Parts: sequence; C-alpha cells; structure tokens
Amino acid sequence: MTFQSSVRRLDVVIPMRFTDLLKPEAVFSSLRVNSKKQLLQELCERAAHVSHLPARQIFDAVLHRERLGSTGIGNGIAIPHAKLAKCPSIIGIFARLEKPIDFEAIDASPVDLVFLLVAPESAGADHLKALARIARVLRDPGTTAKLRAISDPAALYAVLTQEPASHAA
Repeated sequence: MTFQSSVRRLDVVIPMRFTDLLKPEAVFSSLRVNSKKQLLQELCERAAHVSHLPARQIFDAVLHRERLGSTGIGNGIAIPHAKLAKCPSIIGIFARLEKPIDFEAIDASPVDLVFLLVAPESAGADHLKALARIARVLRDPGTTAKLRAISDPAALYAVLTQEPASHAA
C-alpha cells in the first residue's frame, strides 16, 4: 500500500516527503564561495534552473528574509528561505561548501551545510512544515557527520533523503 505523496491545492504541489523537497540535480558538493552574499547568489542561480523563475527575483526575496535575521541555525548549518508569488512548488537546493564561511549564524559558527528553500506565497503552513523537516534532518549529528564526510552529490542526496529508521518492534 502506498500513500499519496502530495496534495494539490490551487495548482500548487505541497510536498509530503523529503524527496519532494529536494531532487538529485539540486544537490551540490564542495561548492566554492567566499562570502554569504556569493553563496546566496550561487544558490539562487541554481534554484532558478529548477524553478524557471528569474534568479534575481529569488535572490531579492532570500536577501530580504536574511535582513530580518540570519537563517544560520548553528552548528555550521544555514537554511535560507523565501516565498515567491510565482513559485510553482516548494523547491530545495542543498550545498556542502568546500570551506566554511561566515553566515552571521546564531552561534557565530561558520557555515558549511546549506539548504535553500523557496516556496509559493500560498504555501502557508506547508512552508513552515518544510522548514521544520529540513531543520530536523540537518540537526541530527549522525546525518551532519555523514554529509561533511561525503563529496559525491548522489551520496549526499541519499543521506538527505533516507527515511528515518522505524522504532517498531
């Protein structure tokens, strides 16, 4: 028996699984950037290819959100995000940086694992659920250790999208 992986609302697909947030072609390893701004520009360029939205529009929305407060959540992790009116669905881009950069994170630690999330303005609570799901995956010490040890994008994708182990006996 399989469950429906998404729900349609007003022509917006709302992701229900991590694999709906992130596609294999949206995972990048050893990304070379020197600053937070350069990182955000690079991620927004890559999100533009996936979403077919203008990179500048994505960048402006993400930068606007960053001005409200850094999305660096600590332990070398950042989850920049934004909502856009014309975004067709919730889109994720993951990057492991070649070397950590200052991201003005809440713990002042440099960031090396970044998950960009772009969502439709109409996503509402589903945007927050997606952010919570990403944070839950990236806050797991075992997962982050694996992500930092892997340089192959396909292997990074596999780690990010693996289903949690069942606690059923």
